[in-house]
Amino acid sequence: MNDDRFTVAPLPRTVEAALRHRIDRKTKPVGSLGRLEALALQAGCVQDTLHPLLRAPQVMVFAGDHGLADEGVSAYPQDVTWQMVMNFLAEGAAVNVMARSLGLDLCVVDAGVKHDFGPHPRLVPAKVAPGTANSRHGPAMTPAQCLLALDRGAALVQRAVADGRNVLAFGEMGIGNSSAAALLLHKLAGVPIGVATGRGTGVDDAGLRHKLQVLEAAAARTGALAPLAALAEYGGFEIAMMAGAMLAAAQARVLILVDGFITSSAALVACTLAPAARECMVFAHCSAEAGHHVLLRHLGVQPLLDLGLRLGEGTGAVLAWPLLKAAVAMLNEMASFESAGVADRA
Repeated sequence: MNDDRFTVAPLPRTVEAALRHRIDRKTKPVGSLGRLEALALQAGCVQDTLHPLLRAPQVMVFAGDHGLADEGVSAYPQDVTWQMVMNFLAEGAAVNVMARSLGLDLCVVDAGVKHDFGPHPRLVPAKVAPGTANSRHGPAMTPAQCLLALDRGAALVQRAVADGRNVLAFGEMGIGNSSAAALLLHKLAGVPIGVATGRGTGVDDAGLRHKLQVLEAAAARTGALAPLAALAEYGGFEIAMMAGAMLAAAQARVLILVDGFITSSAALVACTLAPAARECMVFAHCSAEAGHHVLLRHLGVQPLLDLGLRLGEGTGAVLAWPLLKAAVAMLNEMASFESAGVADRA
């Protein structure tokens, strides 16, 4: 990324009025397709055209390990991160099945997994380090590592754009990353740790109490922080890389499908650094993780779906793809009152 890495210009919205008119003149009562109409409007505004096209959509699943997992904040051991990456590569995970069923390409990004992977056609080697440091006791990453993760995420999107892609869905995998997301929500939005923290992979009541104690101790190490400092202190390599990818996607006017709590924490970082990036983001769903609805409310966005999901991986973002596709098809293919010869309301 260049010196303007954190700058995203607002959408020009030169076609917004014409888009609204075009949507309103479809053969339906005004507003009767609800959120699909808003999606169609967003797609047209992002691409600055009355005839948006969705090209070569891809799911990018970013994986990274967290030193904070050493504190026992997850119900699963840290080895599950690399084991799940292998499951993604074998096309056996939920996101693989869903993406395949809906015609979405998928790649897996090793942002910082504590494992050495061999070459694989679906694996993008972008490892900053084999996991972050333990943020209970010190910064998760150095400022240089944080910037490197942001830049590598941006470079991945720049390559995707060069390949003709203009829709990207983001997901993640990393044991301990719901803790990192909660800490980022606390530091960037002022949300109390007790509100930002949920059960993650499904810790029981005792595990949740322990997780809260660990995160309170980690948060107490620092006071108010600027966005990049908060990301370096408490983030993960996969979160930082997603944030960099989202910023680059917004700069390139790519539509961004945002998954659940952890992916949304990357969006929070990106939008705190460059508020206009939010205009390119479609927030796919509200997860069952405790802090997610608070984060979405802080960003002032409304998710498309509420299915009780809390898996991550990009599953919710993939499920939002058919809605985006249908919205654009409505805009491009549905008849108007004039073209269909249908009488308008009196």
